[in-house]
Amino acid sequence: MKTKLIIPFLAITLLFSNSVSSNTLPNNDPEKDRVIVYVLKNILSRYHYVQKDLNDDFSEHVYTTFIDGLDPSKRYFTQEDLKEFSQYKYQIDNQLRESNIDFYKLVYNRFLEKMESGKANYRALLKQPFNYKKNEIIDIDYDKIPFAKNETELTDYWRKQLKLSILSNIEDAEAQQNEKAKKDKNFKKKSFKELEVEARKKVLKNMDDLYMRIGELENSDWYSTFLNSVVSGFDPHTTYMSPNIKTRFDQEMSGKLEGIGARLQKKGIYTHIVELISGGPAWKQGELEADDIILKVAQGDEEPLDIVGMRLDDAIKFIKGKKGTEVRLTVKKKIDGSIKVIPVIRDVVELEETFVKSSIVEKDGKKYGVINLPRFYIDFNDLSRRDAAKDMEQEIERLKKENIEGLIVDLRDNGGGSLKTAIEIGGLFIKEGPIVQVKYRGEDPLVKNDTDSKIQWEGPLVVMVNEFSASASEIFAAAMQDYKRGVIIGGKQTYGKGTVQNVLPINRFYEQYPDDLGALKMTIQKFYRINGGSTQIEGVYSDISLPSRYSYMDFGERDLDGALPWDKVKQAKYTTTNTYSNFADVVYNSKQRVMSDEKFNKINDYAKWLKKNQDERVYSLNYDTFKKESEAKVKEGEQYKDIFKFDSHLTFKSPKYELNLFKKDTVLEEKRVAWHKNLQKDIYINEALNVLSELRMNNHQVAIKN
Repeated sequence: MKTKLIIPFLAITLLFSNSVSSNTLPNNDPEKDRVIVYVLKNILSRYHYVQKDLNDDFSEHVYTTFIDGLDPSKRYFTQEDLKEFSQYKYQIDNQLRESNIDFYKLVYNRFLEKMESGKANYRALLKQPFNYKKNEIIDIDYDKIPFAKNETELTDYWRKQLKLSILSNIEDAEAQQNEKAKKDKNFKKKSFKELEVEARKKVLKNMDDLYMRIGELENSDWYSTFLNSVVSGFDPHTTYMSPNIKTRFDQEMSGKLEGIGARLQKKGIYTHIVELISGGPAWKQGELEADDIILKVAQGDEEPLDIVGMRLDDAIKFIKGKKGTEVRLTVKKKIDGSIKVIPVIRDVVELEETFVKSSIVEKDGKKYGVINLPRFYIDFNDLSRRDAAKDMEQEIERLKKENIEGLIVDLRDNGGGSLKTAIEIGGLFIKEGPIVQVKYRGEDPLVKNDTDSKIQWEGPLVVMVNEFSASASEIFAAAMQDYKRGVIIGGKQTYGKGTVQNVLPINRFYEQYPDDLGALKMTIQKFYRINGGSTQIEGVYSDISLPSRYSYMDFGERDLDGALPWDKVKQAKYTTTNTYSNFADVVYNSKQRVMSDEKFNKINDYAKWLKKNQDERVYSLNYDTFKKESEAKVKEGEQYKDIFKFDSHLTFKSPKYELNLFKKDTVLEEKRVAWHKNLQKDIYINEALNVLSELRMNNHQVAIKN
């Protein structure tokens, strides 16, 4: 692991924009913009969990958030611009009441102008070498540094940011040369001057590519930035979703889409196939390959449409389509450059990496199961389809048939999903009883129960979490902890998102409008553990805390502006399961192992070092000094280069039912082999297995049924 200075040449957030060649609002529909604002303010004031006044404080939030959202690295606006914008700083609340968007139009039009001048700036600055001997610094803590006073100072901001990026590129190139020289004595190194020219060309290309991608985006995307500045004034998880974003959200939640089953990426003016989704229509058809370029798209036998130069989102709209329909793709093949028309019948494509998967491992003569749940997925449009709870129940049943004696549920990096599936999955591990409490604004909490007396898994249970386990993951982990049904192991605490969002199509509240107005994902509830405490801010504290690279980093709900506070409600009526005879001993033993483990101690030191680097935001722009500081960092980092190298010497295997799938799906087999290798090298899984192997059931527990 080479640890070096991380140089973020901060670009504008690529969620928004359109052609920046005009100072007007291209493709703008003023009536639509006003309608969306009108509906949003009414929905939020009536149904959001927090009752919030639209006042001067709210206005200031929108003002600051929108400007920072457009210009996070302070490369476009100056204090002179802000002086003009400030006429609206405390007027936006009044404008919103009148569905007036004058503030948005002023700032956005100015931004388009500044984007053009920014393009001129970087192109002019990159024509000549910088002075790399000059003693100067750059502070990249953009949240704290002020906007440039005027255009002259703004140009200097650009100069320093570009210079920093070039220094980083030169340093990387020199390091690569040194590595090659070690292996090849005849290797001829390039001079600093040659490397500098190449670095400037590379930075110029990166900037041109960035501006090209920005140029593909639309006014509606930028307007979404403004709308999210408004709705985030209620809480950070309330967001406006444009129609395109809503479609992606539905796909993510359901784990499926209708189309050809290929991941696409824009490279220059061309749409490339990056990956074929295993089992999808394109994969089954057999002629498309990764790195093929799609030139034209035809719906059945209609005239093909040229998509070269088309923005990716638009191209995808033509390629996707309803199940059973035909799309004909004119493709340039990667192998020989030949042009070929390939017909594909669209179908429902399931995104396999979204779904539950399991593995079996043998340790000390006993079999254990590991279930990875990436998300609490569900298809709200078709509840008869697969969801996380149904799949989890089925996967446990399959593992029971293979006589496992303990189970790990891995929720690391699981950001949540459906509350319904979280409750149902919790019910798989207890006889019946409350799983979570939910509360609407101004009302008493409602207890959500598991009412099915069936227990799908009665044996030893370990739940793995980390700092990115959030929302529904925290509901499940908290319930297992409160019932003492399983041991929670992982990061010190989970993310801390204790709120529930509902997705509301805006057209439902303004049916007379003909176009799709998008949707509002709005916080409508807070949820609480059955012990009465909220997971909001606090998250779930692990029974066994394991050091990780994130242990001292600033992130999570507690670090979000406007996050709702922690509070508590009355405890629900529940009885702990008393599942284990040695719960406390197992937790104690694990903590002692971790404290005395050299690897875990080193990971903890590494986490402190990362935190220290995160806080250092000032860099020298003198190349000799820059290189010296960077080399010092690399030298410091050398002690951590093998920190995550680990081998449990355990063999992880797929359950038997998957072996038949591999005969037809070699891609799936390759993915599983890679996953199993990672499990073998995972020090956290290893400790979870140690804990699982020590857990002993109380005598009153029913024997595990295989």
